[in-house]
Amino acid sequence: MLRSMKDLEGYGIRATDGTIGHVKDFCFDDHTWVVRYLVVETGSWLSSRKVLISPIAIGHPDWTGKVLPVSITKEQVKNSPDIDTDKPVSRRHEMQFLGYYGYPFYWGGPGLWGGGEYPGAMLTGVGYGGSGAEYLVAQADHARAEVEAERREDGDPQLRSCNTLMRYHIEATDGGMGQVKDLLIDEETWAIRYLIVDTGNWWFGNQVLIAPQWIQDMSWLDATITVKLTRQAVKDAPPYDSSVPLNREQEMSLYKHHGRGGYWADEVKLENSQYRVIKSAS
Repeated sequence: MLRSMKDLEGYGIRATDGTIGHVKDFCFDDHTWVVRYLVVETGSWLSSRKVLISPIAIGHPDWTGKVLPVSITKEQVKNSPDIDTDKPVSRRHEMQFLGYYGYPFYWGGPGLWGGGEYPGAMLTGVGYGGSGAEYLVAQADHARAEVEAERREDGDPQLRSCNTLMRYHIEATDGGMGQVKDLLIDEETWAIRYLIVDTGNWWFGNQVLIAPQWIQDMSWLDATITVKLTRQAVKDAPPYDSSVPLNREQEMSLYKHHGRGGYWADEVKLENSQYRVIKSAS
């Protein structure tokens, strides 16, 4: 099921020995469009410090109570690496954070999370053809090699705040289309499946869905996202109603309208894996 980012904000994070705090933001990878960390405000018990929580630690959510249980203690959070969550998170910071908790590096394989699609499976090796200590060691070794290769070719990758995307301008191939209002996140993989765009003055009173796969260019400096769609194609797409949960049939209809393969098909790869990202100086 897909969950609204704004709805997830404010969810409580419950450690094995008490409440850590509440979700304030999310850090996502702007190449794969997967949420890698939840930014949690701890409250008075830790001087309102903001900390990162990996989806790897999250257990079965209490959607009714709006609580995400995590398999770590408050003491672990207290002693975790202090990372400035108001700035882009670098790969170096991630390695320090993941190493502290003993988590394998998620970028060490072809899946969204290592060799698979789900964050929790990284701790057990389920679905990877391996398990236990041997699996973790192999993943870590492979990931370190990947890190060095990325640094040589692409520089030091960074994660971005989901909140920074709010109000970003969306440009179609033939003009402005509106601003980002919200995101739809897959509750199992933590992948961002859609940007919810408020069409504003162009098409007053309407919201449309844009999949990350359809992005052509992205400029952090100008707060602009350009998509490979015309305004008319977006206007003619199946309507989106934010008050009704999006189901797979509606998603299939949307992708079919735009002539694209759905992300749920294993054989479909992220078609914009090489799209141009114009990063701001940091």
